[in-house]
Amino acid sequence: MKINFPVKQMSLLCFLFLSVIGLQAQERKVAATPKSLYDEIARMDSTIFAAFNTQNFETFKGLFADDLEWFQDNGGLIPYDKVMENFKNNFQNENKLTRTLLKGSLEVHPLKDYGAIEIGTHQFRHKENGKEEIGNFKFLMIWQNKNGAWKISRVISYDH
Repeated sequence: MKINFPVKQMSLLCFLFLSVIGLQAQERKVAATPKSLYDEIARMDSTIFAAFNTQNFETFKGLFADDLEWFQDNGGLIPYDKVMENFKNNFQNENKLTRTLLKGSLEVHPLKDYGAIEIGTHQFRHKENGKEEIGNFKFLMIWQNKNGAWKISRVISYDH
């Protein structure tokens, strides 16, 4: 028995078949973020910025890896020593700068055999010339987990 399909029907079947294969190839293969990881990074974010907001330099500094690389859209690559010098000077400034993570902006993604990626938007406030200055900025931080100790090894600060 011979089956004859018109060319248009055969073309349509081939198109549908290839479309299904294409959709399957585009499925996300990324692991879901475990709630425990999300909660841990949210806790670490809160810890580091509690130290920032209270100007506790030693606690703040201790949450960064020694090989930190900090990338800022309008400042380029800033090495660890310069980042720490800038924060130490900032903490001594009379115009106290505070940071708040904007609600609903936090994303956490696992980073296989390393730690986690934290993405979000934060708001900084300070008084300058008697006027409150407020700015919202985006960030991406890479948290490294070494033997249960979380430290930030990379920062990308942008949208200034």
